[in-house]
Amino acid sequence: MTAMTELKAQARKAAFQRRKLARNSEADAQATAQLLKVLMPLKGAPLAGYMPIRTEVDPIPAMASLASFGPVGVPVIQGEGQALKFREWSPGCEMKDGPFGAKVPAKGVWVTPQVLIVPLVAFTPQAMRLGYGGGFYDRTLEGLRANGSVTAIGYAYSAQMADQLPLEATDQPLDMIVTEQGVIIP
Repeated sequence: MTAMTELKAQARKAAFQRRKLARNSEADAQATAQLLKVLMPLKGAPLAGYMPIRTEVDPIPAMASLASFGPVGVPVIQGEGQALKFREWSPGCEMKDGPFGAKVPAKGVWVTPQVLIVPLVAFTPQAMRLGYGGGFYDRTLEGLRANGSVTAIGYAYSAQMADQLPLEATDQPLDMIVTEQGVIIP
């Protein structure tokens, strides 16, 4: 295990604990309200969210609110070392089990998002994120940015913020972080 791998593992462990303690229905409702404030001016643009796992803050209520305005997708892992693809999702669509315990749409067209809600384990005030370690979102953001404009919105509880995180050159910055307490724009 490299020193960076060990530092990231320690940071993840601490952040998972903070996230677990922060999760409650009031915080979830406040986070949804904050996310909708950010997303409503962007309604109609292709959006991708995610199906929450573990103790992640849930973007589904906001995604459902925007599904009638334009396409909404969720990530589908293509394989190790690859960028994510996003399959169109709508409330009540047929879902199947995907990797890591997240559900994915059983069928549907692929969506190229212009707005991406990004899950995370921890984040900094400069909108850098620490994910689960697979690099899926870093590769995805790099590819989306190379092909056009995308707004990357980290979605988390405020307790997931860390003053600093162990970062690498391949770690992609986010455009903003939305928490139950508000929006952080670096």
